[in-house]
Amino acid sequence: MSEFGDRVRGPLAPSAGAQRPLSVDDVDIEGGPLGRWQRINRDASIPLGLDRMERSGAVPNLRLAAGEGSGSFRGYRFQDSDLYKQLEAVAWEHCRQPGDAYRAFIDESAALLSRAQRPDGYLNSHYQTVKPDKIFAELEYSHEMYCAGHLFQAAVAAARAGCGDALLAVARRFADLLVNRFLTGGDDGIDGHAEVETALVELYRLTQERSYLELARKLVDNRGKGLIADSGMGPLYAQDHLPVREADTAVGHAVRQLYLEAGIVDLYLETGDESLLECSVGRWEDMVATKTSITGGHGSRHDGEAFGERYELPPDRSYNESCAAIASIHWNWRLLLATGQGRYADLIERTLYNAFAASTSADGTRFFYVNPLQRRADLFEDAYLGRRREWFACACCPPNIMRLVSSLGHYVATTDAEGLSVHQYVPGIIRAGGVTLAVETDYPWDGRVRFTVRSAPGTEWTLKLRVPAWSASGELIPNADGYAEIRRAWKPGDTYVLDLDMSPRLTLPHRRIDALRGCAAIERGPLVYCFEQADQDADIEDLALTPGTRLRAVERDLPGIGRTVQIEADAVRLPAAPPHGLPYATAPTDLPAGTPATATAVPYHQWDNRDGGVMRVWIPLA
Repeated sequence: MSEFGDRVRGPLAPSAGAQRPLSVDDVDIEGGPLGRWQRINRDASIPLGLDRMERSGAVPNLRLAAGEGSGSFRGYRFQDSDLYKQLEAVAWEHCRQPGDAYRAFIDESAALLSRAQRPDGYLNSHYQTVKPDKIFAELEYSHEMYCAGHLFQAAVAAARAGCGDALLAVARRFADLLVNRFLTGGDDGIDGHAEVETALVELYRLTQERSYLELARKLVDNRGKGLIADSGMGPLYAQDHLPVREADTAVGHAVRQLYLEAGIVDLYLETGDESLLECSVGRWEDMVATKTSITGGHGSRHDGEAFGERYELPPDRSYNESCAAIASIHWNWRLLLATGQGRYADLIERTLYNAFAASTSADGTRFFYVNPLQRRADLFEDAYLGRRREWFACACCPPNIMRLVSSLGHYVATTDAEGLSVHQYVPGIIRAGGVTLAVETDYPWDGRVRFTVRSAPGTEWTLKLRVPAWSASGELIPNADGYAEIRRAWKPGDTYVLDLDMSPRLTLPHRRIDALRGCAAIERGPLVYCFEQADQDADIEDLALTPGTRLRAVERDLPGIGRTVQIEADAVRLPAAPPHGLPYATAPTDLPAGTPATATAVPYHQWDNRDGGVMRVWIPLA
């Protein structure tokens, strides 16, 4: 059933691996939170993004570079990348549900980019209009290759969606320039922001131009050799402190590290270099065990948008950039395709339903840049903290969110030589290798998933279903990779029902996470919960959960949120702290007694759709 090659119409089409991905349009997501998200992405988020391409300066900057506009450059030096991510979102949406307006946007953008592109293939509106004498001279912070990488990914998406010949021509001219200068031309420069590596590999997969793969290999092999000039943030910030095969932990700017890892695994998939997979898996294991928020978020420091030290996971100061959640999903997807191991699908699910899902408001028109696990009443709110915003001056996150949502079908299932593997449970249709599989489920609100075969090749094949680590397996005995295997000669009408344990659970932090000691969080299925002030009868800061409390799931429809399942827990309400004196006591007996109360939690991804008030994921135990 497994076939490799560029016939996959999705973000990733490796030529080898343990699993083969499906095309974006091989999976129809017909309901549930992800189906709703795709609908609001199409109806609200993408139209907002298209409007912002003009208003933010992304498109006008390119007109300036083409000699057609007036005024001056607006935004950041990487402003072009916003348009490229928006183009990729539109391309996958066109692949999923074709539309004339999407094709027109891609065609018009490709024409503008072609006019703005220099004869040698160079394309960056900032450096062409503001610093033409500094082209490729400030790679430590210029983002020139980073922007090129997003252009390459947009071009691949448009080509695979059947509407990207002109955009691909622009991308290849720029890629050829990079090859001529940085592969065969003797320049050992490396962009301070990793991203072009994974993009070059995908461009190679599409075009079979070997030099793109070789340039990606050189950029990865040379990182960590001190070839990136100091941007003022130090070598760890750009992962230039150690060669990738020697580094044992994730460091520096989280998004850069995670995009770099995606490129490393891409190179393994195309070259078979086991040392690349080995080092990446080693960092993954360390990161998951010591540097990952319960929501799947990454980046514990606002300073440098960076990973912190091991077990440095503060709830209130956690950064957890939305782009880091996206890059994490990219990395984990490649690891899953390379190994077939369900632990990577588990982290994709945790990230997808929590850190990533929280990035967008219920109506699809506002976004988080930063995703903390606690917000106090006296938070100093700026453009990136506090409530979701319609857009940002540095708007890397919103179009990045849109491109992943448009391509969600790509991440649901895969095939291998034995049959079909389902990694994420969504209601809809999966088509692969002559099999059409209908999926009925109310996931993640309910743990029952019913699979019905609508068509099959008539031979024996295996249906592999991921058993999440959070679910008691019951009668199911998952294999070593975490999947239940059902092998038979499936015929139309055959069904199989998977029941996952959706009991609410109280989760405790590792003892080394100092910032969380004495606290607990609530989870149910793949969802992490939080406590919002809107649901409480007492000040959240005065609530503590009763140890051993029975957690009660209650389905509700809430204004501003819609359908949800809340969790009620027994708690105590402590007297408010006095407004004077030190906030410490000499013994537990000095602390005031509390009165019985109920604490009510809502899924974390649904927070900040109502009062915009206090929130916390981790709550003290009484």
